Order: sequence, then structure tokens, then C-alpha cells
Amino acid sequence: MSTISVVVKHQGKKYDVDVDTSATGEVFKYQLYSLTGVEPDRQKVLLKGSQLKDDTDMSKVGLKPGQMIMMMGTPGEGGGAIVRPTEKVKFVEDMTEAEAAQQAGATPAGLQNFGNTCYLNSTLQVLRSIPELNDALKSYKGEQSMLDPTLQLRNLYDMMSKTQEGIPPLAFLNALRVTFPQFAERERDGHGYAQQDAEEAWSQILTQLKQKLKISEGDAARDASFIDKYMGLELTSVLECDEPGAKEAGEEPKTSKERLLKLNCHIDGQTNHLRDGIVNGLVEKLEKKSEVLDREATYTKRSQISRLPKYLTVHFMRFFWKREVQKKAKIMRKVTFPHELDVVEFCTDELRKALIPVRDKVREVRKEEHDIERARKRRKMNPIDGENAQGSQPSSSKDKKKDEKKPAGGDVEMTTEETFKTDAEFEAEKEAEVLAAKKELYTLIDQDLLKDEGANQSGLYELRGVITHQGASADSGHYTAYVKKTGVKDPVTGKVGEEDGKWWWFNDDKVSEVEAEKITALAGGGESHSALILLYRAIPLPSADGTQ
Repeated sequence: MSTISVVVKHQGKKYDVDVDTSATGEVFKYQLYSLTGVEPDRQKVLLKGSQLKDDTDMSKVGLKPGQMIMMMGTPGEGGGAIVRPTEKVKFVEDMTEAEAAQQAGATPAGLQNFGNTCYLNSTLQVLRSIPELNDALKSYKGEQSMLDPTLQLRNLYDMMSKTQEGIPPLAFLNALRVTFPQFAERERDGHGYAQQDAEEAWSQILTQLKQKLKISEGDAARDASFIDKYMGLELTSVLECDEPGAKEAGEEPKTSKERLLKLNCHIDGQTNHLRDGIVNGLVEKLEKKSEVLDREATYTKRSQISRLPKYLTVHFMRFFWKREVQKKAKIMRKVTFPHELDVVEFCTDELRKALIPVRDKVREVRKEEHDIERARKRRKMNPIDGENAQGSQPSSSKDKKKDEKKPAGGDVEMTTEETFKTDAEFEAEKEAEVLAAKKELYTLIDQDLLKDEGANQSGLYELRGVITHQGASADSGHYTAYVKKTGVKDPVTGKVGEEDGKWWWFNDDKVSEVEAEKITALAGGGESHSALILLYRAIPLPSADGTQ
């Protein structure tokens, strides 16, 4: 290792530093951090008039023994000071089971299978991924009855938050079977309970929560239903008779609104993607009596979404009643689905008008952020090209301050040299533009939607949970659940860090981590695991100050 001794001057003080010429600028900055207390990202080290970059090769900057180097920058809040920890450091082996379960990266609890209860376990795991639901349940008082499913769900989720082991959901299961007797159906041979449809369990649990779980609406006269607010979908439908005679006799189309808790994906021989199935589900043929024709006639019911909830449930209608075998058979067809879902096209004109400006601005901001990140990676991979491509960006015409004079000969005389921006300056300028764009994005959010905390304000959703089924019928086979991992939450600031893109796979009491590619493989196409229920969450939007 070859070193060169230099002198670094900072705020009137001089520091003798031995520079390792085989290292990078980042290592040198950390040396200065240990001496001055100024964090590396807050340092500005000047070498021959240019700013030292983290990836600079120190052997190529031409350092000489005793050379004076200028450094500028001040420590951040708390920087440079060694402070005794406010809390005693506790190692994992010294933690209680509850404390270990709540640590960052801890494996979540599974649920034991009591004989054909996988349909319930998978449903409960995906519902538990909704943080607002967990918060609302914590404050639920209810009837304080052992047979109250909502109370037992609160208790179950509380137990699950304090362990990493598989626990038995017996109390909730008993309450569910008493409230909804179909889940207490026995096997035909009388041995044990029969397998059930996870979609039925999902729907009945939401129905129960809709009735029991209320949340305060501020100035509202009465509390609102949590499910209606965060998971309630509204459709506006137009029912019109297909027969020309009815129109000629003066029968007018009828418009109605209905509240639902899920969006159905109808599957037929032409359905290849989730979008195809949603389109199919929004158009329905009905047989009903026409008052004008005084007989049965065919009607078409066309629906559009007039309210989008924060959490959208999508149901793949894979099961149908097959008379020959007297059971719910399964449609095996492969139907793909996206990790990000755009539902704007399925909305009413009024709602589309409110959503499109926000959705388009979101995509514009994402592109700018992607360009910044791509340029940053390019510079790290090839510092020399990075300097040529970014570090030598000329400043705008206002900053250049060119003074052009035309002498008698007609040639242009440059009296001021063109100035260039460093990588750091160029990147800071781009990030400022993105921040301004995020602030503008906030102003585009429709005011009525902004007041509705439980609504989607952009028309874009991200996939958060999947319930899958393996087998040929609803009354047999096996159900599992996939839930996307969340970022680590800072206990001090409350901010949630970036996600790693991986998922938790809940196979009853067995819980494992899987890559995102595994989710793409759940499109079906046979008796293997195929998606039955998707849980989407509205993408997060920036606040008024541009932060997330």
C-alpha cells in the first residue's frame, strides 16, 4: 500500500492525513470524517479546482507530499458528536418472543391447519397485510363475546404479532362456524370438516367486519364502516332493453348505483389477461319482464366504476357448479395479471376526468426519477464516461453569460469562457426538478378524492396479496397465500424504507421468502397453484411538500 502525506485545511484547522493512493475518494472522505466529524455526503473536497468524487481513483489525482487540500462542509444534526445510546442495546438471544417477532426482517407467524382449514388461513394472512385494518381492530371493543368473529380476529392478529411460530386460529374458527354455519359442513363420510371456498370465507369475513368494525369520520354525525371506506367499490350501471320495440314504445334506460366489495374477473375461452376478464364482468345479459312489451325480454347491463377504494379486491371466477359431478369445478385457463393495475378505463367519465391528470403526472415523475438513477449507475460503472456525459454538462443560457462581440471581420469573439456543472450540481438540479414535479402532482389531486382518505386518487394500484388454489375443484385441493414484504419502519421517524421486492409465502404454518418471479407464475393453466383472489393497494402519492 502506497501512501502520500497531505495537509487538509478545514474551518481554520489543519489536519495531517496519510492518503492511500490505491483507494477511492470515498475512503479518503471517511478519513476526514473521523477527523472533522463532517459526514462524507456533506463534504466538499477541492482538488485542483474541482470537487472530489466518491469513485475517484486517488492514484490519478496527482497528489504531492505536503500538498494543501481545502475541505468545506459542516456536520449534520448530531454529526461529529459521540452520544451515549438512549436505550440499552439488546441482542436477539436476550429478547422475548414478542420482541423478536417485531424486529425488522422477522419472519411473520403462520397458522396451523386443523384439517381442511387452509382456505381460512390463506384468507386471514392476506387480510392481515392491510395495516389500516390492524389499527382499526386494535380499538374494537364489540360485544366481548367468544362468538364475535370481529373480536376473535382482533385477538388472533394480536397473538400473531408477538410470535414467529405457527399458531392455532381455533377461537376465530369456532366463532366463524357459529356465525356462518356453512363453514361447519362435515365431510361426506362424516370424518372431519369439509374443504371450503376461500372466496366465500373472504366475502363473509368482510361482510361481518362491514357490520361490526366502525371508525370515526371526524365531523360526521355517525361512525363509518371501515370496510366501506377502505375496500368499498361503487358501480354505476345502465340497464337497457336490447329489443328495438321497447325503445320505440318509449322505454328509457335505467341508471342505478350499487356498492360492492370486489371486482369480478369473468373467465371464458377468450380471456387471457385480467383486463379481459374485468371487461367481461362489467357487461351482463339479463332476462326480465318489460313493462312496455308486457313480456320477458333480454336486457344488457353495462357498469362503470364510480368510486375506487384504497384496497381493491379482484376475484378470478374460476369455480362453477358442474351438475354431472355435483361439485364446484375449476376453470384451468391461464389468465395473467399485472403487478401494477391501471383501472382508469373502467371508470365513469366523471371519475376518469379526476384520475387521468394525476396518473399521467405520476408516470412523468417516475420517468424523471428513473433517468436520474440510470445516470447515477452509469457514472458508478464507468466514472470516466460519467464525467464526460454528466460532469461536463454546460449550464443554461442564463448561467453561461456569454458575451459575444462581432468585430469588423465578422468573426465572433468569446470574451467569457463557458462554465460547466459538476456531477453533484447537475444531479442536485435534476432532483430539485423532481421535487417540484411531485409538489405539482399533489395539486392535481381532485379535492373530493383528497378528502376521501379511503379512496384511490390516481387509478393506479400495486399488487400486495394473492390467494391461490391448487387442485381441480373448490371443495378439494389446497389454498396458500402470498403477501408482499414491506419496507423496514424506522422506530424514531416512523418512515418506511424501500422494499426489496420479495414476498412471503404462507403455506399454513410454513412461512418462506420467495422472489417476485414466483408471483408471475401464479397465472394458472393447470391444477398447479393459480391466483383466485388478488388484493391491490392504491399507489402512494406525495404530500404537499413533495415527500412520500
